[in-house]
Amino acid sequence: MRMVLKKNLLFFSGIFFFLTLLSSCGEEAPEIISIDPRIGLMGDVLTITGRGFGEERDESYITIAGTPPTSSSYISWEDSEITVRVPEFGEAGLIYVHRGGKKSNPALFANLLSLPEPVRGPEADYNPRINSITPASGPVGTLVTISGSNFGSSREASGVFFAWNAESSLLAPAGSQAPDFIEVSETEFGYDYWSEREIRVRVPDGVISGNLEVRTPRGISRPVFFDASGMLNTKVYRDKRTYMLSYSADIIINLAYSPNTLYLWMPRPAVSASQRNVSVLARNIEPFVENYRGTSLFQLINASSGARWGVDLSYLVEVYAVETTIRNTNTVRLNEPTPVGTVYLLPSDLIPSDDPAIKAQADAIIARERLTYVKAQRIYQWLISSMSIQDAPLPGGVLEALEEKEADSYRAALLFCALARAVDIPALPVAGVLVDRQMNTIKHCWAEFWLDGFGWIPLDPALGAGAAPEVFNLREDHREYYFGNLDNQRVAFTRGETFLQPMAPRGRTVTRNREYSLQNIWEEAVGGLESYSSLWSDVTITGMYIQ
Repeated sequence: MRMVLKKNLLFFSGIFFFLTLLSSCGEEAPEIISIDPRIGLMGDVLTITGRGFGEERDESYITIAGTPPTSSSYISWEDSEITVRVPEFGEAGLIYVHRGGKKSNPALFANLLSLPEPVRGPEADYNPRINSITPASGPVGTLVTISGSNFGSSREASGVFFAWNAESSLLAPAGSQAPDFIEVSETEFGYDYWSEREIRVRVPDGVISGNLEVRTPRGISRPVFFDASGMLNTKVYRDKRTYMLSYSADIIINLAYSPNTLYLWMPRPAVSASQRNVSVLARNIEPFVENYRGTSLFQLINASSGARWGVDLSYLVEVYAVETTIRNTNTVRLNEPTPVGTVYLLPSDLIPSDDPAIKAQADAIIARERLTYVKAQRIYQWLISSMSIQDAPLPGGVLEALEEKEADSYRAALLFCALARAVDIPALPVAGVLVDRQMNTIKHCWAEFWLDGFGWIPLDPALGAGAAPEVFNLREDHREYYFGNLDNQRVAFTRGETFLQPMAPRGRTVTRNREYSLQNIWEEAVGGLESYSSLWSDVTITGMYIQ
């Protein structure tokens, strides 16, 4: 009898353990809505408000800058609120709630004593100095006025940098979780005004609450805290990959007489919130212009017949996977309209959003929907379900894709942008390369759309439809994942279309279509350069480091 009872107890205990495990696997991750105070002192009582914390702490815990408080620091723990006494942890740190093996979204807590104060009184050097920022908080796209001195009469090589952060690997030390910086974006027309004593900029995509700095050739200002408010919707950067890549252009001069000049516009890897720290590893020639609208301009002067010339470039670039969580689909009202909402609604030759067929199709897709996020989602779902999308390149552009109901990544990305712009959604195409398991590259296009108060949201219709090369690591949940999220198996060269002006009034320009950069000019011959041939290489990955 005892043996039977013991077996029954073991049986029911096993069932109870299995059901408990199954229940915990189905639980959603805890969610932080707010913390109070956001800026405080060590020893202060911190209140974390949210949901899914659990009625009791049990094995759950929080971390601040990667460090968990001691058990005695917790004052109370409820499903929607946690109170804890702040331990000593350093300057600033991201707060997470950990429960059942899952981690919440982050919130930033700053130590008041470690926050720098604006410099007062006469300065002993020429470093830029911030006196005030107005407003001191706001979401992405907010126009911020920075008052101070020594900014310089024009921006030139200067910039404004906001706090940015990626989710660190679980194996990374806590100290590596300190926030980094992101510069105000040219793509978002972020620089509004620059003078010696005043700067006006727009809060860039990817920002988090943290320090703001002005950087000039004279030096770097002491930072001032900026609160990136309105962050109910979240964007996470993770799984960094560092790529070493190279590409080249080789030229043979067939017939030339002086004077003559050949210009090459060589694309540079784009800089964004998810693609960062682009740097030159090597090049055989110094450019005539280092960075002109996302390209480096090289020139060959007075070439002779039979001459050979070429440009070899190697870059290092960090790429992050980006994942967005949209809890509120309403757009945030900004203090003034952003130029993004004007420029990225305009039609172009590649994006004929004013074409009657495009407008009719876009209206049919969205019906009476008014929310920007939902309209974009419907266009994406229509593309991957109604179009035949393949990974092999197809000729033609947006109108051919709509008529034939066939697309490759190029057609699909441009068609999404055309349909989105037709219903008042700012959108831009992105061109670059995919990187497969064997480190080969494939020319590829995807897209982004703009949500006021949140920033750019990525999507990839081609991969969402499963149109990926055979050796590419395509996710099983690709239909859902590639709207709002993007992998790190790619390098972008242009975000939007790059419109370049010829260097000479009578210059003879060359355009390269369906390339890894959406730019209107690649080559220009001036003067007595009668005949030449050019060979542009593909982008080659020469090394990759995964963190």
